[in-house]
Amino acid sequence: MDRFTILCTVGMVLHLWTAVTEAEYMKYKDPNRPVNVRVRDLLSRMTLEEKIGQMTQIDRKISSKEIMKKYFIGSVLSGGGSYPSPTASAETWINMINEFQEGALSTRLGIPMIYGIDAIHGNNNVYNATIFPHNIGLGVTRDPELVKRIGAATALETRATGIPYTFAPCIAVCRDPRWGRCYESYSEDHKIVQAMTEIIPGLQGDVPANFPKGIPYIAGRNKVAGCAKHFVGDGGTTNGINENNTVIDWNGLQSIHMPAYLDSIKKGVATVMVSYSSWNGEKMHANKKLITGYLKKQLKFKGFVISDSQGIDRITSPPHANYTYSVEAGILAGIDMIMVPEKFTEFIDDLTSLVKKNVIPMSRIDDAVRRILRVKFVLGLFENPMADYSLVHELGSQEHRELAREAVRKSLVLLKNGKNIDEPLLPLPKRASKILVAGSHAHNIGNQCGGWTIEWRGLAGNITVGTTILTAVKNTVDPLTEVVYRENPETELLKSNKFSYAIVVVGEPPYSESFGDNMNLTIPESGIRTITNVCEAIKCVVVIISGRPVVIEPYLAKIEALVAAWLPGTEGQGVADVLFGGYGFTGKLARTWFKTVDQLPMNVGDPHYDPLFPFGYGLTTSPTELRASQ
Repeated sequence: MDRFTILCTVGMVLHLWTAVTEAEYMKYKDPNRPVNVRVRDLLSRMTLEEKIGQMTQIDRKISSKEIMKKYFIGSVLSGGGSYPSPTASAETWINMINEFQEGALSTRLGIPMIYGIDAIHGNNNVYNATIFPHNIGLGVTRDPELVKRIGAATALETRATGIPYTFAPCIAVCRDPRWGRCYESYSEDHKIVQAMTEIIPGLQGDVPANFPKGIPYIAGRNKVAGCAKHFVGDGGTTNGINENNTVIDWNGLQSIHMPAYLDSIKKGVATVMVSYSSWNGEKMHANKKLITGYLKKQLKFKGFVISDSQGIDRITSPPHANYTYSVEAGILAGIDMIMVPEKFTEFIDDLTSLVKKNVIPMSRIDDAVRRILRVKFVLGLFENPMADYSLVHELGSQEHRELAREAVRKSLVLLKNGKNIDEPLLPLPKRASKILVAGSHAHNIGNQCGGWTIEWRGLAGNITVGTTILTAVKNTVDPLTEVVYRENPETELLKSNKFSYAIVVVGEPPYSESFGDNMNLTIPESGIRTITNVCEAIKCVVVIISGRPVVIEPYLAKIEALVAAWLPGTEGQGVADVLFGGYGFTGKLARTWFKTVDQLPMNVGDPHYDPLFPFGYGLTTSPTELRASQ
């Protein structure tokens, strides 16, 4: 072989080696590269099919390894109550999610999927998780630091099941308690809602000093991506009807419903979910002015915008009447990821066709995918796509249950204490000969937790691990005190037994979303009957378990003491802690308690303000030592 041939051969080998090396080195796979560089590199390699796959979120019920690979699916979710099995272990969740992830990673570019779930008061879809009080109770505490700790605990319990993304927090400002989602709102006052956005650094981690505004921030594998929702005005609909129309001018929207979004973006929230509701007749899922013009451009939000479940379908009336138009309107408005969640091939086909016909420009698709990839890189999914078992012990941990118990104590509002101010009933004596515990919610974890617990709409019964209020009472009283429990005590019992006092625990059944819309706001008749029968016969404290203020004025005179416990979650011991004086009542109403529903909507500052209990009201007690028997 002559020298020229040798040189040519060496040159070709070097050229091939260089080409192979360059092919193997992909900037997006290099964790040392800046996120923007990685996003740009990966985006440049993607086909339209791969990009649209990233914009598609499907439910776990119709997902599989094969579907993830075939359609390049970017995200999977558990819709409300969508679980592997009702009592699935953390390991079962992890194994399921990892199987979907294996499908995503087996694609040409190996882009990991992001799994999301409604962990809105703890990892509430999951059996044995710690269920914290719903937001309506947390608003009562006026304690952002507590809410931040709850966010951190929720992040750990969510990661314990292999999930890196939660659709929380709801930062709605509920202006009418007839709304079925009012319990997801911290307050009627936007200032309290703004303060409670401190849950975001709990979920995601504290944004470093001088961090660029609008960029998502997630501090490692013990944290999750959060989601501020529902953008915007969902708590202000006419008559509190879910998914209805919020009629308010721009200044009103800015001053009441928008402020918490500004705080959320400053705190690095990763995603924003769009509301089903409309603003002055325009569906939010089609509102380009607010989603693209205001949220993305003016507020400089750089995370991704996600639809609500089948949210784009509802752009038309009836829903899904013209799906191609809905896809066009939703994507052009600025929604980046579509929660389909089941008929995903229709979405993929329609969006592909709209892009190929130049109805939707490629620049809009690239904006969406760029944002989705940014969150995935910030979340560390490219370095650590697979979940492991290292955090399974965090699910329902004793530390988290103690935190939830603390939150329950601080969320209770004492509305009445004694028919005579000089003779308070609370705190109750622990030592008594015999006491009665009654009511539909006294020994019922599901009723105690409310909606969004195991199932989407919640369930009555002891559906997960926790402590009922009845059990908590038994744990707290003196061992010699006899505790008698009857859900609906018969008249003979009330008359023939000498009870020192009674604890009546009644309230609303579990509900969610539109199923909770209620124009009457009365508790079930059985609860009213229990209050009337028991409180006419025995000195009683009534504990109301509800997602909002309810009609109570007609029965108030019969009641010796009244406590609003909201939806306290699994740790009922927190209720007994305060009833018996281990801790004092400190909660102050974050919602106005109306006299009659005819007054609604009525919020603090309104000209016609005439409440039963005003915003900020709450009697206090001091912790006490064991009181003498009576």
